[in-house]
Amino acid sequence: MNRTSKVRNYIWLICIFFTVASCNLEQKSQTKKVTEIIEEKTTFKFWTWVSASAERTDDSYDKEFSKYSKNGIDAVLINTNTDVQLLERLMPIAAKHKLEVHAWMFTVNRPGDTIAEQHPEWYALSRDGKSCYDNPPYVGYYKWLCPTREASRNHILSLVENLAKVEGVASVHLDYIRYSDIFLPIGLLPKYDLVQNEELPQFDFCYCDVCVAEFEKLHHKNPRDFDTPAIDMEWKNFRLNKIKAIVDDAYAIAHKHNTDLTSAVFPYPEMADHMVRQRWDKWTVDAVLPMIYNNFYNEEVDWVGYATQQGVADLKGKKTALHTGIYVPTMSAEDISQAILLAKQNGAVGVSFFDGPAITEEQWKVIGNFDKHME
Repeated sequence: MNRTSKVRNYIWLICIFFTVASCNLEQKSQTKKVTEIIEEKTTFKFWTWVSASAERTDDSYDKEFSKYSKNGIDAVLINTNTDVQLLERLMPIAAKHKLEVHAWMFTVNRPGDTIAEQHPEWYALSRDGKSCYDNPPYVGYYKWLCPTREASRNHILSLVENLAKVEGVASVHLDYIRYSDIFLPIGLLPKYDLVQNEELPQFDFCYCDVCVAEFEKLHHKNPRDFDTPAIDMEWKNFRLNKIKAIVDDAYAIAHKHNTDLTSAVFPYPEMADHMVRQRWDKWTVDAVLPMIYNNFYNEEVDWVGYATQQGVADLKGKKTALHTGIYVPTMSAEDISQAILLAKQNGAVGVSFFDGPAITEEQWKVIGNFDKHME
């Protein structure tokens, strides 16, 4: 090969190199742009909770999901009462409208659970000796299981796994992942004609034989003998940790099936700890949706920002994302706009509206036109 040919080949190789390099850079640039677009689109997420029924037609769901998508909703939390077949049926309809689907389930509270109902011993026992099986507190659907008993907790976790296996589900969403309310939100007390200035025995759970025996083995004291169980920190922590253990196991199960774990929780950790034995800043969970329903607590809309900020601060250093839950039925369109902005300004990465069917046309105008990138 002469000198001229070698130079020509060398130049040709250089041209190929720069062409390939240019293509790679362009491809990387395009990938980066796509990633940026996706990240930008999902910077602030809108969710809504909805309940499903097998009796409804696919067409009715198609219209409902279309409405959500057109109004800026990114994700739907669907309660199918752990009916896997119904969830599978709804997946392609939601996908058609580019909606994420999160499998919303009642967790420790299991009303209508035909398997659990065959095992009366699974149900939580109050301090005054009454079982949620036949003496539910507050309302008839408060059918709380004991989170300590191996059989009842394994049943709960089996339901988590069944939902996590559904192809395309973005997360299993745990609701009622706590004990029954030791204190109701103050705004709800008149409805039940109650005064709750202390921990009342009929609302204090769980004092079943399994819980008592396990606690006594650990701490050498029996909670049934306490004059004031509310001030015994080991007894309180025992129950906080029983809920945490279910969440942590559910997280492992969900991730085994390449699915996230999310949860609906009380407004902020200290409040949840006090009211329902739920310390969600200690959990292993991908995202929490604290139900910051200001009217339940006789608070104004600005409390949405306060409670959001508390939760964000308690989660600092953890990978758990916080999306503020907003209760729409008692809010004006202006209230909703303010609540969304307050949540965003105080560190939430999204908001969820309870619930989809309750949102009015006036409220939809605010939600659908909200600038998710506005500071």
